[in-house]
Amino acid sequence: MLDRISLILVIIGAINWLLVGLFGFDLVAYICGGEASVVSRIIYTIVGIAGLWSISLLFRERSEER
Repeated sequence: MLDRISLILVIIGAINWLLVGLFGFDLVAYICGGEASVVSRIIYTIVGIAGLWSISLLFRERSEER
């Protein structure tokens, strides 16, 4: 469950970075009132932690699921 939540947050972060890269538009900052707002910084932190958690997915053994 935690793996799926982490991946969803990483995907959301990636989409935000795509918008920043292509259009110079930071959706999180727009929704939360700027890059320096407390809410934006909390969201950036949560997405960053999810990214760090997702690194562990690279090194796990994969099991066959049926």
